[in-house]
Amino acid sequence: MKLYGAIDLHSNNNVTVLIDEQEQVVYQKRLPNDLPLISQKLSAYRDRLEGIVVESTYNWYWLVDGLMNHGHQIHLANTAAIQQYEGLKYTDDHSDARWLAHLLRLGVLPEGYIYPKQERAVRDLCANAANWSKASSKERRPTAMG
Repeated sequence: MKLYGAIDLHSNNNVTVLIDEQEQVVYQKRLPNDLPLISQKLSAYRDRLEGIVVESTYNWYWLVDGLMNHGHQIHLANTAAIQQYEGLKYTDDHSDARWLAHLLRLGVLPEGYIYPKQERAVRDLCANAANWSKASSKERRPTAMG
């Protein structure tokens, strides 16, 4: 049976979830951000895993690179393009990870581009420069008070 994984990534921990084709949770656990531990937990499922979604957060490089080096098919979620359906009364990291795995299973996950390692420094510099430019232009704008 095929499995679909997702990792809701935070600064020092993550929630890792695996679901099957019937949306049943096969594995779900909050783990420290420790690549050998995460890889070890996923290794038992590697042959059945269709892919693993990782949130596109500021600190995703180490996890995506590490899991790809361990032979996993990784999908970077474009979090700006994902909306959970309205009407959910309660969400948390576990439900967020399950939602990402669900989108992957359905084949409707909005994905971000995983830049090759050698291009990331330039990409990050350009993105930061654009943000700095926006911030400084706001500071120079005249106000109604003069």
